[in-house]
Amino acid sequence: MHISSHFDSGNIDVIDATNIKDIKLAIKKDNNSEFYQWFHFNVHNNEHTEHVFHITNAGQAAYVEGWQDYQAVASYDREHWFRVPTNFDGQNLTITFTPEFDSTYFAYFAPYSYDRHQSLIHNAQLSDACQLQLLGHTLDGRDISVLKVGQEAEGKPVIWLTARQHPGETMAEWFMEGFIERLLDIDDGVAVSLLNTAVFYLVPNMNPDGSVRGHLRTNAAGVNLNREWDNPTMENSPEVYLVREKMLATGVDMHLDIHGDEALPYNFVAGGEGIPSYDERLAKLENAFKDILLAITPEFQDDKGYEKDEPGKANLSLGSNWVGEQFNCLAYTLEMPFKDNILLPDTEMGWSDNRSRILGKDVLTAIYHLVDDLR
Repeated sequence: MHISSHFDSGNIDVIDATNIKDIKLAIKKDNNSEFYQWFHFNVHNNEHTEHVFHITNAGQAAYVEGWQDYQAVASYDREHWFRVPTNFDGQNLTITFTPEFDSTYFAYFAPYSYDRHQSLIHNAQLSDACQLQLLGHTLDGRDISVLKVGQEAEGKPVIWLTARQHPGETMAEWFMEGFIERLLDIDDGVAVSLLNTAVFYLVPNMNPDGSVRGHLRTNAAGVNLNREWDNPTMENSPEVYLVREKMLATGVDMHLDIHGDEALPYNFVAGGEGIPSYDERLAKLENAFKDILLAITPEFQDDKGYEKDEPGKANLSLGSNWVGEQFNCLAYTLEMPFKDNILLPDTEMGWSDNRSRILGKDVLTAIYHLVDDLR
């Protein structure tokens, strides 16, 4: 038997693999950080009998509550990911699995590779409506890219979507893939109408270094990008610094920052009710967006989510809070589950890459119904 994580977004340490009924593993911490939870590894073994994997440091992971009722994902071809029996005893996360083929991949959620990211943004630029812009480079030298879709014009709202500030939240880039695919569909009336009335700036992956390194939450320097927006630097957080500079140049009339939540088995949004400039207009826009999305898809709900910030007490180092305050605009953090959407459970797939893509497409419809009210 051979266990490896020496590939894009791989993360695991092998402690003891002498007994396939008692394989001991550990998740590596993000570089220069105490955060860890993302895992992604391959097992090669021609014995198609039951394997039992114990991730022995799960009890000290960043979000221990995320292991409750959680099921890991596995794949034979790295395309189709399915849930596998998983149990958490308070310390060990145990995956029990009998492989049908010699080689199997396991992960915290369906991975979104850097190679697929490159294909996503470069295929997008083939559209006449889309321009791939290079803002600069990460600490590891990777491109920080933004897709500009549509053309600016007087009175046109500027809509920004950012995703995957936390690299282990791969559902965020799956969401963006669906969103981009629909926005560039010349046969989709919603997309065509939106591009006549608005211009979009899209960052499908804010943290390519952390993504490739197999990090949960930080960039190459161990910095949590979603705590950098009030004072980013090129030395620690060039990803935020350069995207923020571009936002200041373009202006922002709406911002969605796409994330995944470890613990809550729901899709939900977190708003800007705590920013100092929050007013009746922003509250009305927030409520309208939620009401529209509730009408569009049963995958979304507004009963469960984060506690609301007290007036004037928002943390302005968070992306959506900083943007909402800086531009006095509708700015939401949108969260998807690592587990399943408990309102529409799927025992085989749970919340999945494909469901994330579909939600991205649905959100385009919500923006369509709201775009005329953004200014």
